[in-house]
Amino acid sequence: MLADDDKDDQDLFEEALDRTDVPTELTTADNGQELMDNLHDSSTPNPDIIFLDINMPVKNGKECLEEIKADDDLKDIPCVVYSTSNSEKDINDTYKTGANLYVPKPTSFTNIVSILKHIFTLRWHKLFSRPEKKDFVVSERTVKD
Repeated sequence: MLADDDKDDQDLFEEALDRTDVPTELTTADNGQELMDNLHDSSTPNPDIIFLDINMPVKNGKECLEEIKADDDLKDIPCVVYSTSNSEKDINDTYKTGANLYVPKPTSFTNIVSILKHIFTLRWHKLFSRPEKKDFVVSERTVKD
């Protein structure tokens, strides 16, 4: 699931996801409240992973992350913050709140694909116990194709 209020970013993410050749089904939410409504809808299964933008209207990504990690039914879903922010404060805040990874939005389509491939090949069972802070940020600098 991807929560991002920018339709162009949603489309780019979906196209990059298709290029990873990882079998996926993407659901999108246009804001944080829509994400939370979707997660609390008992007629739909929980996603395997949530990609979460920080700056969204109605409810921002940090608020969503806090709610997700405080909810016994949702807290084990891996959450990847996917944001234009490179702010150390945002990185630290989301790490402390329980995000599993932090990904500054890549500047090129090729890098988005590379980062997504990297994320989907991680040993997620290790991330359930949370990565060390040094491994928290996954970016164009840390992922090589």
